[in-house]
Amino acid sequence: MIRLSALLAALPAELAPRQLPAEDPGIRGISTDSRAVAPGDLFVALRGANADGHHYLRQAAALGAVALLVDAPPPAGALPPVAIVPDTRRALAPIAQRFFGDPASELTLIGVTGTNGKTSTTFLTESILSAAGHSTGLIGTVEVRYAGERLRAVNTTPESLELQRLLRDMRTRGVAAAVMEVSSHGLALGRVAGCRFDAAALTNLTQDHLDFHGDMDAYAEAKAQLFRSHLKPGGVAVINLDDARAELFLAAARAGGARTLGVTRRSGVAAELRVLSAEVTLSGVRARLALPSGPLDVSLPLVGDFNVENLSVAVGIALGLGIAPDVIARGVADCPQVPGRMERVVASEASAPVVLVDYAHTPDAVEKVLRTVRTLTSGRLYAVFGCGGDRDRSKRPRMAEAVARFADRAVLTSDNPRSEDPLAILREVEQGLGAMKRVEAERLGESERGYVALIDRREAIALAIQSARPGDTVVIAGKGHEDYQIIGRERLPFDDREEARRALRRLAS
Repeated sequence: MIRLSALLAALPAELAPRQLPAEDPGIRGISTDSRAVAPGDLFVALRGANADGHHYLRQAAALGAVALLVDAPPPAGALPPVAIVPDTRRALAPIAQRFFGDPASELTLIGVTGTNGKTSTTFLTESILSAAGHSTGLIGTVEVRYAGERLRAVNTTPESLELQRLLRDMRTRGVAAAVMEVSSHGLALGRVAGCRFDAAALTNLTQDHLDFHGDMDAYAEAKAQLFRSHLKPGGVAVINLDDARAELFLAAARAGGARTLGVTRRSGVAAELRVLSAEVTLSGVRARLALPSGPLDVSLPLVGDFNVENLSVAVGIALGLGIAPDVIARGVADCPQVPGRMERVVASEASAPVVLVDYAHTPDAVEKVLRTVRTLTSGRLYAVFGCGGDRDRSKRPRMAEAVARFADRAVLTSDNPRSEDPLAILREVEQGLGAMKRVEAERLGESERGYVALIDRREAIALAIQSARPGDTVVIAGKGHEDYQIIGRERLPFDDREEARRALRRLAS
């Protein structure tokens, strides 16, 4: 138990309450969900997209909350002690950090940010750390994994209360190092406030989340906070020098007192790690890397030329942490398949088309996936894709342009339409398909550069697979590991991989 005054003392001056409550109760827990409050809790009222915790103060009190943290005066009437701060969401991080005893300071903490490649890079980094003998935890888009536990991820970067709770549980259960995806939302909303990283890395920066950030400059600046404000002095910043905004991140890291380690695929760029060669097949990647200690040959069991970039960043992190090259090579070779990242859906029939499921949902990611698969496919390339609703609309035709450049045939369909009209989304996507011609569903297989628009994603996946021939490849892009589809406000069960298996079984019957 900790006193309310001790938690409030953790707040920086700009977030501190103007007046302390007269009473100073002992706090046994913290909750942001009024329905989950337990006796002795501090209830923190957060403002969300669909609900405002300030409307549930009495419910939290009735369930046993002994104190309330708000950012607006509460309604009149009998309530537990109330502390009013300027912003409860930002205040939550330092309060949670104090409540859980600053667990991040007891871990080797690694953060990976970037538009694409965060998940694969964290999986690779975790595998290398494990090969080096570290008990490791992972926090990211697909799942949270540590000490034999596998938990579903809600956000790429958890809310600060859940993040601090996870880090404390990791430490309690013997985890020594944690690698996590750090999203621009997580940085902009203060979810990682109080976390100081031993290593931080940038994979790349391409268009995404402009509905939230407004423009690319604001998006880049949000990610740069990881290097400017959250790296330990003397920590290492691993930067992909092939990204157009690499200098911004290098400068941010230096301003924070961190070391920098550059990685590149280009021959004319000064870097601590360079990719000398890479052979990409549908079985994985074989690459030779130039390290300060000399060349290193590695075999990566992940598919895709873009994984060469992820590989170089993960190896850079390992070098920055002082892991030996031979251990790095062993960790790379042992890396598990990343769910929904160029994940092959295996068919029982050898004559079936190759089917790959990938999370690509930005123009850059779609282009990288299809460009890679194009070079590895002996037959025709089909792309099944859509664009999420209530998100950046400007990327919709750009994703379609990438499909039109590399795919022979396409099936446009719903991703997570959310509150938008799925048909209206497809119309915006179609604007980028250029010379591709819309055809009837039954004509897709025999068409040249044809596409079909189907709102039902299940039907779209089945159509692409049944239209493909032996030697063809079908890429199902957008949702990857997700096992749901959001239509309106409903979160319905749906898994691209399972739908692909179902369609492949029908082919074999």
